[in-house]
Amino acid sequence: MKIISDTTHGALDYLTVAIFALAPSLLDFGGVAALLSYGLAVIHLAMTLLTDMPLGPVKVIPMALHAFIEMIVGPVLILATLLLPGIFDGGREFFLTMGFVIFAVWLLSGYGKPIAAR
Repeated sequence: MKIISDTTHGALDYLTVAIFALAPSLLDFGGVAALLSYGLAVIHLAMTLLTDMPLGPVKVIPMALHAFIEMIVGPVLILATLLLPGIFDGGREFFLTMGFVIFAVWLLSGYGKPIAAR
């Protein structure tokens, strides 16, 4: 069931960027985990700014590609935290949670299609 509209999805994307950008400072992790978090913030911001959705100002990336990338990123974060726990420098639970959140948002988003009637 798709219950997240494109506008809401865009807002959630910007929130995700802020969370990734602030997490190393707020949750006190460094090293590879901090670099990964900052990198994901930059990549997610670029993707959101360039996606053809209501809150994407440049509209170069089609929603289908945006959806595909998020479908991959969520599970990859989950698997990476489970298979390579040592590289996350105290941020393992954060990345595991974010992987599940990104995947859940992917499952519930319409990505250009009408959302479920309320």
